[in-house]
Amino acid sequence: MGSVFRDLSPETKIIGVELTGASSLTVSLRNNKNTELENVENFVDGASVRLMGDGNFEYWKNGLDEFLTIDEGLICLTILKVYNENALVVEPAGALSIIALELLEEKIKGKNIVCLVSGGNNDITRMEEIKERALLYEGLKHYFLVKFPQRPGALKEFVVSVLGDTDDIVHVQYTKKNQRSMTTALVGIVLKSKSDFKPLISRMEAFGFLGEYLNDNEQLFECIT
Repeated sequence: MGSVFRDLSPETKIIGVELTGASSLTVSLRNNKNTELENVENFVDGASVRLMGDGNFEYWKNGLDEFLTIDEGLICLTILKVYNENALVVEPAGALSIIALELLEEKIKGKNIVCLVSGGNNDITRMEEIKERALLYEGLKHYFLVKFPQRPGALKEFVVSVLGDTDDIVHVQYTKKNQRSMTTALVGIVLKSKSDFKPLISRMEAFGFLGEYLNDNEQLFECIT
């Protein structure tokens, strides 16, 4: 396709898009040779390329006018947005070109754009995962290890004094240990606004509930998402 455009419409610009978690082209261009990635994020299975073909690399290293890397969380957010606003089911790889439109908004004003969108490889059972990834990307969903005193009313104090008016508990794992003064619970909280995060942390610290923030702990975080 790229060769056809170069021959028939050389003024047409071709912009490539790939994932931050599977950026084989970016790494290969940096190394000036086709490079195999050690690890790739497989969520966007239609675009998770560990090693591209040598022919593809030789062409695209000089055949792209521009290329972008896209975060997987932004892909999930776009899938939900397109579904809610346009009633279209878009697979993760199919959402990449839509995201590029927004990122290049100023550059493409007044130009004719072709945006390839596909949806045949989307499994409806993945929607909960897509929703969670979108919330995490927006900074609206957070997981904590919360320290609870082993006394009556501790949970009520957490809900009344720590949670904001629009904060929502969406996940709890807790087992009471009768022989301990403190116990730890795994708590997932969804915020209405990203700006609510710092006040929530401050209240958890002030009332002695903050144990550990898990979103930044990659090993623990993988066990709960």
